[in-house]
Formats: sequence, structure tokens, C-alpha cells
Amino acid sequence: MSVAGDTDVSARGLEIVEKNRRFTLFEWGRQAGRDTFAVERAKGVYFWDSSGKRYLDFSSQSINVNIGHADDRVVRAIKEQAEKLPFISPFIATEPRGLLGEKLAAVAPDSLNKSFITLGGAEANENALRLAFAYTGKRKVLSRYRSYHGGTNAMLQLSGDPRRWAAEPGMPGVVRFWGPYPYRCPWCGGGGDCANECLNHLEDVIVHEGPHTIAAAILEPIPGGYGVIVPPEGYLAGVRRLCDEYGILLIADEVMTGFGRTGEWFAVDHEDVRPDILTLSKGLTSGHIPLGVCMISDAIAEHFEETPFVGGLTFNSYALGCAAAAAVIDVYIEDDLVANSKRLGAVLLEQLGAMREVHPSIGEVRGQGLFAAIEVVRSRRTKEPMGSVETSSPHQWVMDKVKQRLLEEGLYSMVRGNVLVIAPPLSITEEELLGGLATIDRALQIADSEVISD
Repeated sequence: MSVAGDTDVSARGLEIVEKNRRFTLFEWGRQAGRDTFAVERAKGVYFWDSSGKRYLDFSSQSINVNIGHADDRVVRAIKEQAEKLPFISPFIATEPRGLLGEKLAAVAPDSLNKSFITLGGAEANENALRLAFAYTGKRKVLSRYRSYHGGTNAMLQLSGDPRRWAAEPGMPGVVRFWGPYPYRCPWCGGGGDCANECLNHLEDVIVHEGPHTIAAAILEPIPGGYGVIVPPEGYLAGVRRLCDEYGILLIADEVMTGFGRTGEWFAVDHEDVRPDILTLSKGLTSGHIPLGVCMISDAIAEHFEETPFVGGLTFNSYALGCAAAAAVIDVYIEDDLVANSKRLGAVLLEQLGAMREVHPSIGEVRGQGLFAAIEVVRSRRTKEPMGSVETSSPHQWVMDKVKQRLLEEGLYSMVRGNVLVIAPPLSITEEELLGGLATIDRALQIADSEVISD
């Protein structure tokens, strides 16, 4: 049995892992030889395994524990709501449902004042498409390669991620286009006008597909699953302009980037872009309870005043989840976590830049706020990656060893392909951030030893 983390695994931990293996199915991969370990508790930016070993959570788990683990204020709100009204039909009004909607409208971009409350990000994106199709009467949707919009069947097929392959052939009407990736841009190689090159490409796709057939374009402002690919300045505003010009709705999938992760409340705020539909989850409840939201513009909301919206599940507008999310939004404000993300994000990028000067295995560092990535390569000259998301790479073992070393030193991180993602809780202190980076600095010596001499 392979167990990740400390080699000194407790008997209780082995028992927990074995019971999980025997009676449950793990996500995204084969079950045999699955690396995992048992976690007993979590608090703030740390969690502890069954042997009592502490880990600094440098990925906020699935980039969702934005305010930190088990915040007392949120736990209290959940307890109080559970004692009073944990659940009621979504056809019935509740206090936490209205309160959450009001709080979301206060922090969201202008004109987004109404929320359809779901149980997760994939479900929010599903309903975003359903709303767009019903509102426009059109059935095509534009989606980028190097994107991920959720693990349901339709959202996998909408995504430009290799995880979609197992679900294909998929939903009709999906038209994919290339978004900017300056480090690996096939058009400008990172040295040209990357935003306009990609916008020209998008416009060509729109024209050749027929704008009168396209309901919406969906995009993550910063694709996270592919390694925090920050678009060049002007790109998001350019997509908004093209959507306006051709009568296409813009759906911003901020399931991962929302709620301060990039140093603003939402990533679209960096360019003052107002999407027609905004989807949210992850940081909405900071992992305390499942919830998702699909926020719609005033124009779309007005349309459905008289036109029925055919959508909803039993647990929509879940009272317990709404109470948790309302409390989480209060924590963002009380602890000034969005500003902390912006301040420490600058420290993070400065430190990563210094690390790149030392480690030949670092091809590029990039990020925004407390959402950053290290792209690990075998050669800076050729940019050959030290691993791959799309294909089986003979060098993926290097990244596996880097991740294992981080776990051994008590740092939990996200590694996908050749990219190491850094996305700690926004409540992290500068001292904790620097400590985590020092651990990464040591682990990258493993990758340095595999670099090809240019």
C-alpha cells in the first residue's frame, strides 16, 4: 500500500486509509496504488495527519479554503443555522438565502444583483449555460482550450482540459478557441502583442462560426488547472468588447479566482470588466460546506421575470450553505483578506523571481495575488517541460519526487504536469508564506539535477 506524506504513519491512519480504499472510490485516477494519507483536523493555514504531523496548506486544498480552515465565526454560523433550519424546499424563502444574495450583490461587479444558488461550481456553470441558451435562443458556446469548468458530464465536455477526453463525444455546439499563454504562445512567442494576436484569433472564430448562432463565451479570467496562466493586460477587456460587438453573452467562470484569490474581489475587477454571468464557488464558503452561485445581469434577470427558468435541484439555495457563505463574506471584510492577498501577492512574485535566478529548472514564474505558479522545465532554451498535463511524460517522476519532498517537509502543494501552483489561504502571514517558499526552494534542487545543460 502506498501512502503519501510522512513515512511514520500511525496505525489509526493506515486503518482510515484502508477503510476509504475498501468502501469508497477516489477521484480522478486509478484506484490501485493510490497515494493518500489520513487527515484528522485542520485549523487556519494548517492541517494535521493521523500521526500528528502538521502541514502548511500551500494550495488551500483545491484552491478553495480561502479564509483558512475551520474559522470559528463560520462554524458558529453553521451551528446556529443547523439548530434553527438546516433545510427547506428551494421554493420557499429563507433569511440566509436573501442575506447571501444581498451580500453578493454588494461585492460583485456592477449590474450583477441577482443570484441563482447551487451546490457547487460545475452546477453553477451548467446553469449559466442554461440561462444563456434560454435568454438568447441560441445554442452554441465558445470555450477555450486549456480550461476547466467542472467535473459533470456537460462541463467536462465544455472544458478544454484532457480530462474531457473520457467523456467525449460530448455536448453539441461547443466551439473551442485558443486563449493567451505568453510563455508558450505559438504566434508571438511571448515577445509580441499577445493580447491582440489572441483577440484576432477569437474574432476569426466568431465570424466563421456565425455570431448569430453563438449564445455565450465562457472563460476563466485566469485558467488555474492549467497552471495559473495570467492573460496579458487588455485581453479580458478585449473579449468583453468582442462579445458586445457580436451580441454574445460573456460568462466569467470565477469558481477558482473569485473572492480575493487574485488580489481583487474578482479577477475581472483587474480590468473593470462586467460579465453578463458570473459563476462562483470554492472561496464562497471556503470549504466549510458545499455551495455555488450563478450571478446574472439585471437585463437577464428582467427577462426571467415573465419567462420561466427551467432549472433547479432539491438542495438549491441550501439554507445551511447560505448561512455559511454569508459568514465567510463577512470574514473577508472583517479581516481585510482581499487586501492581504494583494499585498502578499507582490511579496510572493518578488520571491519567486529571486528563486528563478537560482534554479535553472524554473522556466517561468507568474501569478496575480496569492495565485501563482512555477513552470518547471528541463531546458530554458527549448522550454521542454518537466512533465505534462496532456501526455504521458518520461520526466513526470521528477515532479512526483518534488511533491513528495514537499510533503516530507510538511508542505502540501498542488502539482499538475510540470507546474507547481502556489495558492495558500488568504489569511496566511508573511512569515508563513516565506517559510513555505523556503521549503519549495529546497525541493527544487531535485528538478535542478535533471536540467539539460544549454
